[in-house]
Amino acid sequence: MPTTHDLLSSVFGFDAFRPGQNEIVDAVAAGRNTLAIMPTGGGKSLCFQLPALMREGVTVVISPLIALMRDQVRALREAGVEAGALTSGNTEEETSAVFEALDAGRLKLLYMAPERLASGSTLTLLRRIGTSLIAVDEAHCVSQWGHDFRPDYLRIGALRKTLGVPLAAFTATADEETRTEIIERLFDGAAPEVFLHGFDRPNIHLAFAVKDSPRKQILAFADARRGQPGIVYCGTRAKTESLAHALSESGHSACAYHGGMEADARRTVEGRFQTEDGLIVVATVAFGMGVDKPDIRWVAHADLPKSIEAYYQEIGRAGRDGAAAETLTLFGADDIRFRRGQIDESLAPPERRMADHGRLNALLGLAEALGCRRQRLLAFFGETSDPCGNCDMCDNAPVLFDGTEAVRKALSAILRTGESFGAGHLIDVLTGNETDKVRQRHHNNLPTFGVGREFDRREWQAIFRQMMGHDLVRPDPDRHGALRMTEPARPILRGEAEITLRRDTISKATGRTVVKMLVAEEDAPLLSALKAKRRALAETARVPAYVIFTDRTLIEMAEKRPQTLDEIARINGVGATKLDRYGQIFLSVVTGAEVDPVHPTRRKLAGKSEASVYDRLLEVQAELARGEAGIDKPMSCSASLLAKVATLRQADMGALSRIIGDRRAERFGPAFLQVLREA
Repeated sequence: MPTTHDLLSSVFGFDAFRPGQNEIVDAVAAGRNTLAIMPTGGGKSLCFQLPALMREGVTVVISPLIALMRDQVRALREAGVEAGALTSGNTEEETSAVFEALDAGRLKLLYMAPERLASGSTLTLLRRIGTSLIAVDEAHCVSQWGHDFRPDYLRIGALRKTLGVPLAAFTATADEETRTEIIERLFDGAAPEVFLHGFDRPNIHLAFAVKDSPRKQILAFADARRGQPGIVYCGTRAKTESLAHALSESGHSACAYHGGMEADARRTVEGRFQTEDGLIVVATVAFGMGVDKPDIRWVAHADLPKSIEAYYQEIGRAGRDGAAAETLTLFGADDIRFRRGQIDESLAPPERRMADHGRLNALLGLAEALGCRRQRLLAFFGETSDPCGNCDMCDNAPVLFDGTEAVRKALSAILRTGESFGAGHLIDVLTGNETDKVRQRHHNNLPTFGVGREFDRREWQAIFRQMMGHDLVRPDPDRHGALRMTEPARPILRGEAEITLRRDTISKATGRTVVKMLVAEEDAPLLSALKAKRRALAETARVPAYVIFTDRTLIEMAEKRPQTLDEIARINGVGATKLDRYGQIFLSVVTGAEVDPVHPTRRKLAGKSEASVYDRLLEVQAELARGEAGIDKPMSCSASLLAKVATLRQADMGALSRIIGDRRAERFGPAFLQVLREA
């Protein structure tokens, strides 16, 4: 059997391992469960590819993207290693070739997506081919995606136990919380051998900028690097196409890439990016993990990434050859709201969503950094460093001011309003804006009402953004985005600590155009929660989301915030059938509490004028159940009889007796008739 170094040289063409690789390769080759966190460009793939050649049987690699699998299979075949992938993008010929190689015992590495694990035939296949090791590439996806749109990631741990084979997981980014979840999900809580190697990529220049005509900002950044290959990340598919078109019109070689494109079109872009000089790919995050091009010279974010870990992953596509590379990340209030909405609409449990808000806060902290960005970024991953001299903060120091008083005012407003509101309402209180909502809740009588008039609305938005960046406040997913104060904020509120803020990002906030939202900022978290519930119901029923309720209906719910079944019945788009099926479910989302069951007969009256009559009849009946003196034999009408009385148009004793009978009419008749006359 060739030695590790023989294979490293003869197959992969390297004279020596990169720092940390050797010990990981030894652990994986020896069959020990392993979790390795290495920087992007640190050579993670080799740490499971090389051991696969040293072990008997087949190594199954679980990978998140078809492009990533194709890229690695292609590179392995070029190196003379038998490898294949079973993906939805395969041609019939490609799939047949993979099975032929497996049957012949030639294949050493088999790549597949986690979704394939759901098939019972996959387990049979993996047993038949002699699977001896499972490798999970981009293992942070177990935490980031496993709760939400790719739940099959959560099957990997069960597969490991069923097959009884070791598992090696690899990622470039995982904070302590994510590492804990990976261990729980993949290794059933039994600690694997963990290798943690530095996160620093000193060759990458880091820069952030507040959005101010973002298309012009991206075009200017690309123009200054004309002819160099780069990636522009966007938050939506539509934006990738419009921005790619704008870059092309400016004379750049540019194309769009997103998950909505046909497989052949995506494959064409991947091929062009690998072979063309100076191509710019404008993409969603579907692109980044799939391309391992060493000479990407720059990465720009037209929209804020979803978290600090996602940011680290995405900028890590640049400068993998070790040469200088540059990044630019644009951020603004509109895409912060967009990212908050994504978190709130997730199907993950509340504690996970709260943690995701914390990760987004960490990214905002990096965006609003007071000093060296690299120090701030590495600190998130538990590392320390000196100022790097290779970021925009080291190039030009920001304009700072003592923000202690402003932050205390904001924290006081949060507490005095019961930690029950988002930034929009709090800013109305601070600036003395007497909205209907402020007056209804008597917040115009609070001591904090109007104490923050020295800043306008957009400036206060920038201050709240920096407070989130310092993790002083977090949106509470269970309370539709209401801001909760964190422990680090308490010393500031008590006057035991001070805080410095950036004045430059506050001044740049003034006058910026804000994207029109579907609802007011204050109602956006509730709309996200309603959409998340709709999505869960739609997935269970296997129907499009709009079949449950349209966006227009959910928007009206978010704005009107119905508190009873009668109020929700008056929302446009809530018919009798949908009220019966979904009314109490969505009412519980709006109110944030479990809704007491309602009798089906009463539910049919919801939203109608007869509903209040029915309720009053029920009250009167309860008062007279044992007669006026309270000593008679109990008597009552059924729900269906009360409903008939509530709809009675001829309010006289004869009509009433025909419905409820003479005995009941004798006890309840006069009181019931009084209710009907008052209705």
